[in-house]
Amino acid sequence: MVIEIAEFTAVPGHEEALAQGLSAAMAHFRASPACLGITLRRCLEDPAIFLYEVQWASLTAHVEGFRKSPLFASYRAHITGHFVEPVRMRHFSTME
Repeated sequence: MVIEIAEFTAVPGHEEALAQGLSAAMAHFRASPACLGITLRRCLEDPAIFLYEVQWASLTAHVEGFRKSPLFASYRAHITGHFVEPVRMRHFSTME
């Protein structure tokens, strides 16, 4: 399993639109068989910053599967224009 952490910063004045878009877009992640779970978080110190924590079956499942599927375009349609580019995104493994 791989954890994707994606950090979004809202365009000033678009904080609530981004919050709503990210929330609605979670359904597109959940529709992917490779998505094992997703959590949306909002920063307490700076409410313009949001994090997605997405559990993927593998890095390939995310990068080659989801990102190249129609689900990716559908997800982005919810948030386009509401966040500052680029999104800061990294993949992590669990250390035990």
